[in-house]
Amino acid sequence: MIEMAKRVFLDTAPLIYFVQGDARYWGAVSSVFGRIDAGLMVAVTSPVTLAECLVLPYRKNHHDLVQEFVDRVVSSNMLFVPLNQEMACKAAEMRARYNLSLSDAFQAAVALATGCDAFLTNDADLKRIVELPVFLLDEVR
Repeated sequence: MIEMAKRVFLDTAPLIYFVQGDARYWGAVSSVFGRIDAGLMVAVTSPVTLAECLVLPYRKNHHDLVQEFVDRVVSSNMLFVPLNQEMACKAAEMRARYNLSLSDAFQAAVALATGCDAFLTNDADLKRIVELPVFLLDEVR
């Protein structure tokens, strides 16, 4: 159960759903972010997460939303982890092993490198990863 996690990697979708207040997943994301904001859980993100969150706001010239994502991702409640050589090698290995997209492989590599004990996503393809527990938003209460 993700509620027991101490360090959770946040994939792009949960962050987008939280910042934009998506009604379908509000219960799940507000529960997780509540734990993060209360200091009960450390959230980890990467430059991939931030870049993916910013595509649509930039495309639609919503600069206020760009700033909201940046502020949330690099806040004191989140660990924003830059990519490095070790993560690049691990991402290549994960991509080869699980046939993941490069961005998903980088996300998994960052989660593993930072000792995450959970990975929160809405991408069922990531459930193929066996090195850490992957939770879909529909599994979070």
